[in-house]
Formats: sequence, structure tokens, C-alpha cells
Amino acid sequence: MMQFYIKPIGIIKSPYKSQPECPTQGRLSEESFTIEILPEFEDGLKDIETCTHLILLYWLDKARRDMLIAIPPHDKREHGVFATRSPHRPNPIGFAVVELIERKGRELIVKRLDVVDGTPVIDIKPYSSAIDCVENAKIGWFEEVNKE
Repeated sequence: MMQFYIKPIGIIKSPYKSQPECPTQGRLSEESFTIEILPEFEDGLKDIETCTHLILLYWLDKARRDMLIAIPPHDKREHGVFATRSPHRPNPIGFAVVELIERKGRELIVKRLDVVDGTPVIDIKPYSSAIDCVENAKIGWFEEVNKE
């Protein structure tokens, strides 16, 4: 089986020092986070300040990698990990759409995140509601739980 090597491009400085401190969704947080990009990747930030929102991919380095079943906080029933947003999964890649507040050299100040301090960043992409938004997308079990 093929294996991959992912090199972090930066690190997230977070006000949350442990996972229990984090909100269940980053969109619920008003805290500011600093993404410090490593010097060798600084050129990749050219024009990023023209973006209002970013797709942030990060490595959940403290997550368990042996979980295939999850019990989400919104529903006390078991679901396959690939039907949830649990951080505990075979490849613990985190995904968030963050609001870019400011760029300061190699540092990006963002909001709407839910990660612990020191989380490695693996990629950043611009977010566009015209390209990335899928209207009427649903998670069936989540819709069912929230209509009760």
C-alpha cells in the first residue's frame, strides 16, 4: 500500500490548550488564532490578504487513529467515522473554513476555528461561496437529530 509524507507548512497558535476547551464547532468560536507559516512557505502567501475566508487543512496530531466508529456530540448513537466530523479517524485531517482577519508577514490572524495550540497546518486554500458552497447539502442523521 502506498504511503504519504506530509510536511507541515506552519503551526496554529490557539487560545485552547487542550481538546476539552475547544468548542464543538469552530464557527461557534469568536476567539482569534494565529497561523504561523514556516519561512520556506512564505512566498505561498502572496495575495492571500485579498481573501476573506480560507479553507484550512490541519493535522490533528493528538487524535486517535484507530477509531472507525464515533458517537458525535449532537447524537448519542454510533456512526461510522466517515459519516461524522470526529477528530479520531485513520488519517486525522482537520478541515475548517476560517475568516481571515489580517496578515502580518508570515502570520495569519483568523477566526472560526476549534483546535488546540500547536496544531500543525498542512495546507491553505482560498474559500469561495460561488465555488465551494453546495446548497441543500445534508448529513442525514444530523438532520434527523436536529428536527426532534
